[in-house]
Amino acid sequence: MSFKIISLIAATVLVAACATEPEDSGAASGQGSSSSASSSGSASNSVGSKQAMQNTQPNAPTPGSIEDLVVNVGDRVFFSFNKSDIQPDAADTLNRQAAWLKKFPNHMIVVEGHCDERGTREYNLALGERRANSVREYLISVGVAANRIATISYGKERPAVLGANDASWSQNRRGVTIVKNAGS
Repeated sequence: MSFKIISLIAATVLVAACATEPEDSGAASGQGSSSSASSSGSASNSVGSKQAMQNTQPNAPTPGSIEDLVVNVGDRVFFSFNKSDIQPDAADTLNRQAAWLKKFPNHMIVVEGHCDERGTREYNLALGERRANSVREYLISVGVAANRIATISYGKERPAVLGANDASWSQNRRGVTIVKNAGS
């Protein structure tokens, strides 16, 4: 009988521990602080915390950060099968990248050229190099200084998506812009 009571108490404690949130989780996720504020009985604290939450964007990337480039600009462009020319949708992304790089002139980048799994290693390394150079040349043509852009080809060695189908291959034929440093 005592084993049943101990088990019941342990289960209750476990459920209670899983159901409660740490006090700072509401501020970190942007949810839940109004319920903890209203439980304290102070309406002014509840309003103040809601205003503080509305004035901050905890998930917004810092301007000029690597995350800013990835989220707000786009860090990759895609290529057609066996091609290295810049398509119109890729040009839009590269124009945004150029504007971002002009806004943050101390950033250096590396453009990675990638391919899908088809073809030999040597052929794909050469194709990846052509893709990286196409991105580099485009960025230079719209005003980014050449000395800020390095290139590297990974060929088919670093697929973004695994699979032997058109959907996977199309995601692996890409040029990716990587921020080398974010110095000021």
